Amino acid sequence: MFLEIIEKISDEIIKNEEYLTELDREIGDGDHGVNLARGFSEIKNQLVNFKNLPVSDVFTKMGMILLTKVGGASGAIYGTAFMSAGTYLKGKTEFDNQILLGALNSMIEGIQRRGKAVLGEKTMLDTIIPTYNFLEKSFNDGKSLKEIKNEVIEVAKNSMEATKDIIATKGRASYLGERSVGHIDPGAMSSYLMIKTVCENI
Repeated sequence: MFLEIIEKISDEIIKNEEYLTELDREIGDGDHGVNLARGFSEIKNQLVNFKNLPVSDVFTKMGMILLTKVGGASGAIYGTAFMSAGTYLKGKTEFDNQILLGALNSMIEGIQRRGKAVLGEKTMLDTIIPTYNFLEKSFNDGKSLKEIKNEVIEVAKNSMEATKDIIATKGRASYLGERSVGHIDPGAMSSYLMIKTVCENI
């Protein structure tokens, strides 16, 4: 099941290659879609080798692929995120809500470490952190991921769309200053696509 979801995430990124590149052309280097599609195509090719591996190793290997095969900032940042989750999940075999939160939190920390970004700077964190906060609150209220998956998609979508209104202060987009307003951040969009795909396939 876990590998099926990774395959679906890969397909979703590959399918949206043009759109993500288009978003990045507006405010960045214009390579976000191309780079991520290259990385996830390679991940898809490698899935057959991941079959008997623990989840932690799969995350680590995905991170390594993104770090080595993908140019630009997105490969380094997503690669670090997946590797951070892999490190956190080492030796864990039970996957409950708290482990899921821990894995997501370690991804956020990896992104912050690598990208030196915080919430509100028009980056992928502007999709991921509000989603994390919503999950944490819902889990603390005793809800299961199945029950709230549609709401999670909604929160991620609204957070991603809200990056339109943020002035970029990180990465290539920051050179545009106020002209970056009115554009969705490509990293926020690719994060949304991943979150949406996971929720749709639970």
